[in-house]
Amino acid sequence: MAEVTIRYFAAARSAAGAATATAEAASLGDLISTVSADRPELARVLSLCTFLLNGERADASTPLPAGAQVDALPPFAGG
Repeated sequence: MAEVTIRYFAAARSAAGAATATAEAASLGDLISTVSADRPELARVLSLCTFLLNGERADASTPLPAGAQVDALPPFAGG
């Protein structure tokens, strides 16, 4: 497992109650499970998010290298 940082934006930041968190996880799916354990609202928001790993799109099966940065980007509305 690797220690990684997740950055929350918009609704994800609100649901997490913080801008960032660090956790140990082997894959993006593991990270999502870890940070949202016992936090149903955060789990709901993260289920809608697009994730970037060091600036590249990632999915739940993506392995996480040590020191990685993951961005959680919920859907944005705008005009």
